[in-house]
Amino acid sequence: MKKLAFGVSASIFALTCTPAFAQAADAEQAENSDEATQAADSADAGEIIVTANRDPSRLSKTPIALSAISGADLAASGVTTPTALAAITPNLSITRDAVPASGGGLQITIRGITSTDASEKGDPSAAFLRDGIYIARPQAQEVSFFDVERVEVLRGPQGTLYGRNTTAGVVNVLSVRPKDKFEVVGDFGYGSYNNITGTGVVNVPVSEGLALRAAVNHEQRDSTVIPTNSTVDINPFSNNTSVRLSALAKPTDNVTLFVQGDYSWIKGSGFAVVPVTNFFQVPFTALTAPVRIEADADVLRSTNRVIPWEEYRDNRDRGVMSELNVDLGFGNVTWLSSYRELDRDEHRHQGPGGTTKSVFVGNFWQHSQELRLSLGGNSWWKAQLGGYYFKEQSNLIGANMTANTGFIQGPTKAIGKALFAQATVTPLDGFNITAGVRYSHDDKSRKGVIANDPFGTPVTTSINDAARSFSKTTWRIGADYDLPGLGLVYATVSTGYKAGGFNDGCEIGTQAGCSLTAAQLYYQPESVTSYEAGFKWRLLDNIVRLNGAAFHYDYANMQLSQASTCSGIACQVTSNAGQSKIDGVELESVLQPAKGHVFNLSANWLNARFTEFAPAAGVNLAGRPLSRAPKWTLSAGYTFTQELENGGKITANVTSRYSAQYDLTDLATRVFFYQPSFTKTDVSLGYTAPNGVWNVQVFGRNLENTLALTYARNSATGEATFEQPRNFGVRAGFRF
Repeated sequence: MKKLAFGVSASIFALTCTPAFAQAADAEQAENSDEATQAADSADAGEIIVTANRDPSRLSKTPIALSAISGADLAASGVTTPTALAAITPNLSITRDAVPASGGGLQITIRGITSTDASEKGDPSAAFLRDGIYIARPQAQEVSFFDVERVEVLRGPQGTLYGRNTTAGVVNVLSVRPKDKFEVVGDFGYGSYNNITGTGVVNVPVSEGLALRAAVNHEQRDSTVIPTNSTVDINPFSNNTSVRLSALAKPTDNVTLFVQGDYSWIKGSGFAVVPVTNFFQVPFTALTAPVRIEADADVLRSTNRVIPWEEYRDNRDRGVMSELNVDLGFGNVTWLSSYRELDRDEHRHQGPGGTTKSVFVGNFWQHSQELRLSLGGNSWWKAQLGGYYFKEQSNLIGANMTANTGFIQGPTKAIGKALFAQATVTPLDGFNITAGVRYSHDDKSRKGVIANDPFGTPVTTSINDAARSFSKTTWRIGADYDLPGLGLVYATVSTGYKAGGFNDGCEIGTQAGCSLTAAQLYYQPESVTSYEAGFKWRLLDNIVRLNGAAFHYDYANMQLSQASTCSGIACQVTSNAGQSKIDGVELESVLQPAKGHVFNLSANWLNARFTEFAPAAGVNLAGRPLSRAPKWTLSAGYTFTQELENGGKITANVTSRYSAQYDLTDLATRVFFYQPSFTKTDVSLGYTAPNGVWNVQVFGRNLENTLALTYARNSATGEATFEQPRNFGVRAGFRF
């Protein structure tokens, strides 16, 4: 906490001690949010400004498989939480892990690549960033979207400019930055399952070159599970409140400073599981797919298990960050700095029939520093050089209160260091060649024990000590060409890396009581090499916008986690799959044949499978699909906008999505659970007053009432989780 207070004080000092201010920052150093909003709202909405290459560029001219969704489009689509983002983004799945042993929090899957270890020693395969800051703990990623400028989803390994844990890709949530005008914004909603959302924003220009912005958000929702044999209250499922304060200053013509502090209370029961036997018939046999049960959605989301106590989480996430941009004339320097803390206090259930009470109590902190130098500007060449430093440390007790046994872990440490460089040359007009390289080094360690009476006088039963270092050089090379009258075509070869780690226990010979070999204790880094070609075209005077990408991944040592038991309490064991291959094609199009009529169409084909994977003697899963990787996903949407004589407008939308069957294999017992193919359809109707001073919208989501599974665990007392069922709501907002 002292470090956090110091960071806030230092940031305020930097703002208040600046000299007389000049005008607002130019677009190359700090992207003007008004410009991005206007671009997104213009007739050519594809020209939104993005920072996927760490420099502002037009979406249609950025040679990366990238989705950028503006804050206005997020609100119109009803996307208020990260888990809802997948509905409007190709080959993306974001689910909430409700399983205590794996740590809880968000699980992000991009193009079939994911991580199921959200514990204090695990790392994601897709990096989640807020305003460019890497957020290490999945439990801190669940904060609602509010006052968002845009969300950028980068698909594929980002091993050069982003680096840390980006074998799958990057999700970067960018907030609205302070503006040089007074503004008050409000947005409120109510929907099914007592879903209450509210956001309030005030923007104040303090003086020429200094503006402040404050935003507050509250989101709550009841559980979608129906208890039929319990009187324990499981509501609200979520009850989150967040505040964010930011300042943007330009003390001189060539210096821009952005400072932000935030605090979130993440509460609610988090209860979201039902018996897996709601969805599948027993018996569950290894290496086979169980028979799926067809039943009404209300039956599928019911649980007849007695819930013996009230579950809850009371987590606190807070942090401060700053971004300093300096124009040196010959180049630009960017310094990105952050410090964050997360306090966890969660009481949950687990075990057969949910009769075991689990408690997770601990503190996590992280800080990061990134320094970049951009050279070349708009000349025939440009380059970026930089360094990155990250450190995370935690102390955690995860206990089985029923057996009075638990993990006492800490300190658990992760230190990452990296140097990177990327350059682009333009030998011909419109033709660019890009090459980049990054060297990463990771040190990971933990001191811990499994003990009886973990909250009293602990009695050690086994030791959890491990330490290991990993390093890797990743690279990227690509070319792109802006075809006159058509648009961009590009091709890249890129690599990604995620550091290895360790399981619970300790290595034989290191100290008394250690029983694991090095091969059992440690797992290796995973790496991916991606080959991709794509295009971003504008046809028929922008009536048709067409984006496409085809890719092939060679994926080595994929880290897979499975539920297990360590000294009598639930834990996870991670190991490496040998080899995987991923092939895919993504097509997205926007058609605007006439004013007020917009059609959105997309088709995605994905073939993600193991090619070498023998998890046990005599077991070969080569050829099996990766989890949460449907072979086909299709989407079609139509938006009609009618402008009225008074200057207002009416907007109606219908969007339907299709997903083919996808795999949800339980790796511990190798039962092939799955989610059959399904469709989901959303509708909305809204009115916006003249000059956008207020708006109102009614909506319906998942009209088919599909319960799409996100997790299934073996045994008659195992559990399953699912996405949101059908829901309706209304939202209204104002701006002046």
